Amino acid sequence: MTRLLIVDDQVLIRAGLAALAAATPGLEAVGQAATGEEAIELAASLRPDVILMDIRLPGMSGIAALEYILDQAPHPKPKIVMLTVFDLDEYVYAALRAGASGFLLKDTPPERLLAAVALIAEGEMLFAPTVTRRLVETFAHRPEAPRAQPASLGDLTERETEVLHLVGQGLTNEQIAQRLVVSIATVKTHLNRVMSKLGLQSRAQAVVVAYESGLLSPGREQTERSSS
Repeated sequence: MTRLLIVDDQVLIRAGLAALAAATPGLEAVGQAATGEEAIELAASLRPDVILMDIRLPGMSGIAALEYILDQAPHPKPKIVMLTVFDLDEYVYAALRAGASGFLLKDTPPERLLAAVALIAEGEMLFAPTVTRRLVETFAHRPEAPRAQPASLGDLTERETEVLHLVGQGLTNEQIAQRLVVSIATVKTHLNRVMSKLGLQSRAQAVVVAYESGLLSPGREQTERSSS
């Protein structure tokens, strides 16, 4: 059973998402919050598996709440999906950099939202590589943008670097396993080591690091995928 916490300042959105969860086998809405402060309290007391949270909340922002929750939560930490009205948004990019597992538009159809929660619960990414590229090309290399703590890629083995490179291209664990001719379990082991060594919270954050560290660059990633 996937335990879901819903965070949005609009009561109708919260109620709609809760009703959708209640009608879905394997999904339980364990709580609702209207503010970032409430989200922090409920995340600590309810220990949800996945949190759907509005990126722009009154008072404490969704990003600030996300950072606090991921910093304070014991393992396994919840996977946090940000809700937004506009995908090509610097707030979305900042959320992914901070450790969000993905994002969804608020007008996402119910069936897509349910599939997204299932993917996130399994550790996969929500958005297509094309969306990743648009975000990266728009925000990753802006000189005025605040930078994340530099990733120490030198701590990675050659195979771990290769896995990070492929994750950055948007490949799933199954696709990476096929590319490297190894088992999916082996891919998961390498990726877990990458996440641990680089202090990453989510697969999406690994994509951001792959670009911000220079391991991948906008434009080159698309060329590599098309030639492979």
